[in-house]
Amino acid sequence: MDLAQHANLEPLIRALPKSDLHVHLDGSLRLETLIDLAREQGVELPSFSAAGLRELVFKPRYASLADYLQGFRYTVAVLQSAEALERVAYELAVDCWNEGVCYFEVRFAPQLHVHSRLRVPDVVRAVARGLKRAEDEVDAQPAVKERARPPLRAAIIFCALRFFEPAYSKSYRGYFDACAYSPPEEVFARASVDLARAAVHLRNEEGLPVTGFDLAGQEKGYPAEAHRMAYQVAHEGFLGKTVHAGEDYGPESIFQAIGDLHADRLGHGTWLLEPSRVTDPRIENPQKYVDLLAQYVADHRITVEVCLTSNQQTVPELAGDLARHPFGEMMRKRISTALCTDNRLVSDTNMTREVMLAVKAFDLSLKALRDILIYAFKRSFYPGPYLEKRRYVRSVLDATNRVVAEWTAGPGER
Repeated sequence: MDLAQHANLEPLIRALPKSDLHVHLDGSLRLETLIDLAREQGVELPSFSAAGLRELVFKPRYASLADYLQGFRYTVAVLQSAEALERVAYELAVDCWNEGVCYFEVRFAPQLHVHSRLRVPDVVRAVARGLKRAEDEVDAQPAVKERARPPLRAAIIFCALRFFEPAYSKSYRGYFDACAYSPPEEVFARASVDLARAAVHLRNEEGLPVTGFDLAGQEKGYPAEAHRMAYQVAHEGFLGKTVHAGEDYGPESIFQAIGDLHADRLGHGTWLLEPSRVTDPRIENPQKYVDLLAQYVADHRITVEVCLTSNQQTVPELAGDLARHPFGEMMRKRISTALCTDNRLVSDTNMTREVMLAVKAFDLSLKALRDILIYAFKRSFYPGPYLEKRRYVRSVLDATNRVVAEWTAGPGER
């Protein structure tokens, strides 16, 4: 069966239960909500029309990763109240559910939203309320009650930043003020440690669905080792560990994520298999280094959170031909992967589109697609006991099998 050419491919993919393990809250607002919140809060946008923002800010192609990140100045600016955070989290959950995503892990940097009236716990509680409201609404639907669809579940991943400036938020300005005579890397490290402690407290003491810790931002010049203590705090608090690595820097960054921070998953990992991206002069044989690194990642089932559209928009080498993306080689090497959106607004995408792109660019069979989607659920940082997670994955597997059986049945059997 030629899955990529099938006329009913999009309905199939939309119906299949999907997860999204790498989606940023501040990069996934509804465009109309961004405009609405900006008007309410007096935030100046380059345009107050959807078409204008698509032309000026959220573009089909970006010149670089730095260009890609420009839109976040506007999205973060409108997410400075508990009401806005709760609304955006709720809407993201509803949008995910409406396209067949029944589990997702939303990540964000709480310290970006802190000011005199909003502390880190307030930020996280607001997001958690929005997610819970959506979950409760979905749980009441007949399809979920009758177990025709798995229930909607969501978790929260805290993002620490490799680099920040005082202007980013009042919280970050406070770190520079408190560490006026410290080198910048110590300032970044202190903020990460405090964030990790907050994540552990809010999960273990308040029962919020905070299940993972992430490190985001520019990799080159801001190595992972500066955040070792934060990841040790996260590790001792039994949080899942993921790291943005190999997105705009080479395999050494991925090794740092694994060696220094003991990452369970890798955000992007785009250059995992590319020896030409090795820059450390101490590595005499880049190809062997990459081969051994890939073998280690595969053997330890460290999952790569693959974001196809986002990578195409920020990596010039991939812009014209998605088939050149290393996702194909990762599959051939049996590396654990999960398809993700990264930023639904900034990349103008959703999980149905990401899966469609993967099927067509890499000629995935139905079995391969099914295996990729199911395995992502297994590698999630699920916000509940392990036995509950097993039951949830079982419900996903049962629903997947029903969708596939109906889709493959002959016309007389449907």
